[in-house]
Amino acid sequence: KTLAMVMVCMAMTLCVSCKKDDDKSEGGGGGSTGGYEYVDLGLPSGLLWATCNVGANKPEDYGNYYAWGETTTKNTYDWDTYRWCSNGDYHNLTKYNTLSSYGTVDNRTVLDITDDVAHANWGGAWRMHTETELQELLDCCTWTWTTLGENKGYRVTGSNGESIFLPAAGYYDGGSLFGADDTGSYLSSSLDADSPEGAYNLVFNSGNLNPQNFNGKSYGYSFAPFMPGSPGGNYYSDTAAKHSNGRGP
Repeated sequence: KTLAMVMVCMAMTLCVSCKKDDDKSEGGGGGSTGGYEYVDLGLPSGLLWATCNVGANKPEDYGNYYAWGETTTKNTYDWDTYRWCSNGDYHNLTKYNTLSSYGTVDNRTVLDITDDVAHANWGGAWRMHTETELQELLDCCTWTWTTLGENKGYRVTGSNGESIFLPAAGYYDGGSLFGADDTGSYLSSSLDADSPEGAYNLVFNSGNLNPQNFNGKSYGYSFAPFMPGSPGGNYYSDTAAKHSNGRGP
């Protein structure tokens, strides 16, 4: 089953006022940990976003592509090669499933740390974002469609003036890349509990932003990691528990 990308039409540049509490410093700037750079966008959560996608060397690079819940790249992205189903059928899911009509039910709605592509590849406190954390990035930052290097995407600027760049890296279906330089599709760690063959993701193009979209787990996606505001800490387990229903707090 191919899940259609449901896009919510929004302005090309979005600006919503959202600041940290007065007792929290704005911080600003960034740094690095484990060899990977991060930026403090002044988010209320204090989360620090990476400057590059997993597998990328520069902010504008697309990086590697991974299916949801997988931590290595491959040549073909479909249900036949997907790790968490059997017989190439999304009705035979073996993990991360809430409905008996889709296979083995385990009611896991947020990826385990061992299946988190950001943590598996970068280690430390790096991890994937949840649906709720994607929404924070939209609500608390200005999004401007632009070009960096040779690639198009969104410049995401926080209340403190710091920014990251999310390239329109497209996605893999089977062995082919679609939508590169036109569409961005960034999967979260949050399962769609009502349709467990999919997970929540941020989908965008030059005139649309939708952080509440959902797409099939077997496609290949780019991933933008982040970590908590205290580099070197392990924030994953607490946040995973907080978002255990896959719908945010």
